[in-house]
Amino acid sequence: MVDTVIFDVDGTLVDTNYIHVVTWWEAFRQYEHDVPMARVHRAIGMGSDKLLDHALPEDRDRTADDEIRAAHRHLYGEFWTRLRAFDGAAELLRACAGRGLKVVLASSASEREMRALRAALDAEDAITVATSSDDAEESKPAPDIVQVALTRAGTRPERAVFVGDTVWDVQACAKAGVPCVAVLTGGISRHELAEAGAVALYESVADLLRRFDDSPLTGH
Repeated sequence: MVDTVIFDVDGTLVDTNYIHVVTWWEAFRQYEHDVPMARVHRAIGMGSDKLLDHALPEDRDRTADDEIRAAHRHLYGEFWTRLRAFDGAAELLRACAGRGLKVVLASSASEREMRALRAALDAEDAITVATSSDDAEESKPAPDIVQVALTRAGTRPERAVFVGDTVWDVQACAKAGVPCVAVLTGGISRHELAEAGAVALYESVADLLRRFDDSPLTGH
């Protein structure tokens, strides 16, 4: 029986994935790394440490990595006041809370970024607890963030469902023993998400909300 729903935020509840693509692309260019946007997009959803390793050459000079991350934070920060939640995001969180489910936000975003994301969501009344990259030793696709979310919610993996948008979400959940429902709003294909092991697929959180009663979020 499900008692907790854990939500990824970027690309799942808030429409940020392509903002991240552009701002990482520009941060890389500032440090003379010409990375195609498609390659950057494939890494969105990982923590910044793994994203750099995925997008940049393995034999690169790593002394500039912290500066590249800082450049991305600055560029992305320019959008914080303009972030937009997906249609149905706040309503889905409230639907979960209304059913007595614990609602947990679990993101690879920093604590500062999470404040901006939560402001865009405007659903504080429905959120039980939230975690960020600051709470996890290792980022997705490692299971740390999911495991921290379970601990904070006081629940077991078999009583939780995760909602995410990337293959990295699905992989992290598999390692944590939590089923992952996936939405397509992060720009990852239905085939890739299903192949990674997503237990159900929806076009968006609005689609999930419309089909809420028959979804894995209610134990179906």
